Amino acid sequence: MKRAKTRKIHIANIAIGGDAPITVQSMTNTDTRDIKSTVSQIHRLEEAGCDIVRCTVPDKEAAEALARIIPQIHIPLVADIHFDYRLALASIEAGVAKLRINPGNIGKKENVKAVVEAAEDKGVPIRIGVNSGSLSRDILQKYGGVCPEALVESAMRHVEILEELNFKDILISVKSSDVQEMIESYRLISQKVDYPLHIGVTESGTVKKGTIKSSVGIGALLSEGIGDTIRVSLTGDPVEEVFVGKEILKSLGNIKEGVELISCPTCGRTQLDLIKIAQDVEQRLSSVKKHIKVAVMGCAVNGPGEARRADIGLAGGNGEGLIFREGKIIRKVKEEDMVDELIKEIKKIIGENN
Repeated sequence: MKRAKTRKIHIANIAIGGDAPITVQSMTNTDTRDIKSTVSQIHRLEEAGCDIVRCTVPDKEAAEALARIIPQIHIPLVADIHFDYRLALASIEAGVAKLRINPGNIGKKENVKAVVEAAEDKGVPIRIGVNSGSLSRDILQKYGGVCPEALVESAMRHVEILEELNFKDILISVKSSDVQEMIESYRLISQKVDYPLHIGVTESGTVKKGTIKSSVGIGALLSEGIGDTIRVSLTGDPVEEVFVGKEILKSLGNIKEGVELISCPTCGRTQLDLIKIAQDVEQRLSSVKKHIKVAVMGCAVNGPGEARRADIGLAGGNGEGLIFREGKIIRKVKEEDMVDELIKEIKKIIGENN
């Protein structure tokens, strides 16, 4: 799909917008003042493939902790700030790569100007983040409640404040917990601005249900070319957010890395324990970074065809199966040897010797 044309900005060494790859973000759920726990969680997020991480900054102690966290991590850190401009200034001084702050909520014009000047001096972009749960009273009264037009107008008010100060290093998000409302909001704002868009379904829910809502909302927009960076918001371990975000991008062809596993849902024709086989293959290949398409199929109807389309595949039957590589059968294997033999062939492809 063709991406909507947006301006390119930089968050430390990572480009967002323009022709830059779509990135995956997450947010820590540790107490930022607990430096050890926060660093440990960020390291886990890095290992999962997170590109950018955000930490909440509720007070001065948290802002000061950022200066000790940043040297210990390897991805850009974003400070999440509400209302207190002094925390924004302290976070910039601590070395953050981006701010998430709404300029209309930090008081006097001189407060905004102080933040903008500090951000410009350090090359720190600002994300304006509007959510369905945080709209001002006058906007809610104007539109009779939350709607895409209300979210976009709220965001544009904050944009105009920064533009009046000639600050253009801006990202925008207009998130809603309602998937359709979120989709329409981003469609609307993408027609009004060329700033990079940070997309996501806010407060989408627990891992299982939130994954579905986020995949539908984010996937719909990305398929239309809307979105430059994504965050999957889940109630749970933030590492799950990164996994889901990466899989959304993989499913749409935005990134090509790691294993793309194709496996059938099983049916009455299946004559082997395909569920266990597929789970074993997925687990044993979880650390593979090179992009490879692997098919694990369990019957003679769709199995051989799907296996042939993959880089490597297995089509199983009654106690045995065929391993395909680049569309050609390379050998027959017994059911108890299927996973080991498939992994052995995959390692040959990705250049591993063990």
